Amino acid sequence: MLGMLLGFAIAHSGLAALRPWGEQKIGARLYRVFFALVSIPLATILIIYFFNHRYDGAMLWQVRNLPGIEALVWILSAISFLFLYPSTFNLLEVAAIQKPQVYLYETGIVRVTRHPQMVGQVIWCIAHTLWIGTSFMLVTSVGLIAHHLFAVWHGDRRLQQRYGEAFLAVKQRTSVIPFLAIIDGRQSLKWQEFLRPAYLGVLGFVLLFWWGHPWLMQATARVYW
Repeated sequence: MLGMLLGFAIAHSGLAALRPWGEQKIGARLYRVFFALVSIPLATILIIYFFNHRYDGAMLWQVRNLPGIEALVWILSAISFLFLYPSTFNLLEVAAIQKPQVYLYETGIVRVTRHPQMVGQVIWCIAHTLWIGTSFMLVTSVGLIAHHLFAVWHGDRRLQQRYGEAFLAVKQRTSVIPFLAIIDGRQSLKWQEFLRPAYLGVLGFVLLFWWGHPWLMQATARVYW
């Protein structure tokens, strides 16, 4: 599993690093399509393999029967998606229908943390490692968190190369640790910035995933690897 995670990380982060060069050669839309054709199959393989092997290895703990654990895991999972998917607000750019852009955000959830996807991934890993409790799940979480911590450095580096002093100013006013910049006065929370249809879309996705979770388990179990 660590090997598969490493392969995905190299492909995903490597292509992100090559984005300026690639867009000059073949254009932003075509490079996004190429990026998706590499990343999505690798991610799909990882997800199916994870579903089918999540109970492999040693059972390190079993807390499912404790009162409130199931509700806690679902709540943490829902919160994790609110952090994980702010980058998909403009689905037309994600699908390369509109020209993909690189933005320098300092609003909404970026006021809470400059790297919401990392925070969301950590919350998701905590919830699922608590619920599943196997050594396989623990190794998977370590690999995912390590990749996203690397992405914190990698993402900041790419934004600094693109925006220079403008990014450094944003970096000074935001924080990687959630709410730290708000607590120490560098940033303020503006709730009206969260009143966006995209957040309703994320909430709908969470409810849909909750409803379809048993079906997804059954579907992936039919793939024998």
